[in-house]
Amino acid sequence: MITEQLLEVYQRLHDHFGPQHWWPGDTPFEVMVGAVLTQNTNWQNVEKAIDNLKGAGVLSLEAMSALPAGLLAEYIRPAGYYNIKAGRLRNLLQFINHNYDGDLDYFFAQSPPTLREELLSVKGIGPETADSIVLYAAGQPVFVVDAYTHRILSRHNIIDEEYGYYEIQELFMDNLAEDAALFNEYHALLVRAGKEYCKKSKPRCEQCPLDRL
Repeated sequence: MITEQLLEVYQRLHDHFGPQHWWPGDTPFEVMVGAVLTQNTNWQNVEKAIDNLKGAGVLSLEAMSALPAGLLAEYIRPAGYYNIKAGRLRNLLQFINHNYDGDLDYFFAQSPPTLREELLSVKGIGPETADSIVLYAAGQPVFVVDAYTHRILSRHNIIDEEYGYYEIQELFMDNLAEDAALFNEYHALLVRAGKEYCKKSKPRCEQCPLDRL
């Protein structure tokens, strides 16, 4: 029953929106940085910060690791909370440099549970950011849950309102094929539906592709 419901949600959204080609980023490193920067801000602000890093020629693990904290914070200022996020990025880069000799491919080659556990051990990296890095940067199958996921599923009575992050994640991973491409597309479609139709205060239910689900 749950599997059929989840597949119907996916199919309706995919039929309506088409492929999302998410996550935007030229390299796995850029995707990883974007996953940290997008905390508590919108993607347009992240793009400005990424453009600053690209323009300065420091959007690589080696170059960014060598940046003073204040200069890194200045580059990423458009993303908001720039001092905090600069600290989180530096924590993550130091972890990779110290434990994986700066080899991002080696770091990303860990199994999904191991990679996720490693990321969560870094100060400032929470479940959603860690899972975004595992899925979008490393290409490993783990389902990313966010506020849009919770809102859409609870409004359609697929989950209870009090479901937490891990309960929702298990729902997807226990009932869908373990497929990074599917998880990638599904999460992106939920984000799109949440932004355009399943808004927090004024949902556009009658126009939504999930109407009468």
